[in-house]
Amino acid sequence: MARAPALPPFKCAYEGRLLAGVDEVGRGPLIGAVVTAAVILNPDRPIAGLADSKKLTEKKRNALYEEIIEHASAWSLGRCEAHEIDQINIYQATMIAMERAVAGLGVAPEYVLVDGNKCPKWHWPSEPVVKGDSRVEAISAASILAKVTRDREMEALEREYPGYGLAKHKGYPTPVHMEALFRLGVTPEHRKSFRPVQEAMEQVGFFKNPEASEAENLHYPTDLFENSI
Repeated sequence: MARAPALPPFKCAYEGRLLAGVDEVGRGPLIGAVVTAAVILNPDRPIAGLADSKKLTEKKRNALYEEIIEHASAWSLGRCEAHEIDQINIYQATMIAMERAVAGLGVAPEYVLVDGNKCPKWHWPSEPVVKGDSRVEAISAASILAKVTRDREMEALEREYPGYGLAKHKGYPTPVHMEALFRLGVTPEHRKSFRPVQEAMEQVGFFKNPEASEAENLHYPTDLFENSI
């Protein structure tokens, strides 16, 4: 199959210094929040190597993450948790998370570029950029912050809920994740409105911590002070 031609460099009508790039990570996974980032880069402190976060190695992403935090004029993270996604749907949750990210910037942007083909309904002048994470440095920076943040959250969840492989597949519906979901059950962090999670709830139920199960089987007197006199 022929590879699709690369899109041309993006030309933005706005030429000022307060340009924010926005991107999201985590629309497709079955667990955890959708995470967004907004970044205003500092033209006086350029960052070499910015690119679509998915095309960078983990080591390079982590290094760039630290550079962005240090050198950007402003940056902010936004998110919608799994329970919010279940209430409103993943598309609306992503739009809200993007708005939260831009609203959290310490410097108000004059213009916002959003990765994708739609912008949230907000008051900032903005436009979407298809494949923006490969065409606009500020969006590339936002994609890196969002991905590193969410990846680290998945690694933390793997420690809390071992056995799902979250540190590797980051919550996407891989065969490993699906097998664990139908074997171990649904955790409180899973998106219960997503069909595979709904099916696992119906067939297996919820995750039960083995340590908690053992504690429940221990015998405790009905009155903890009945033998104290």
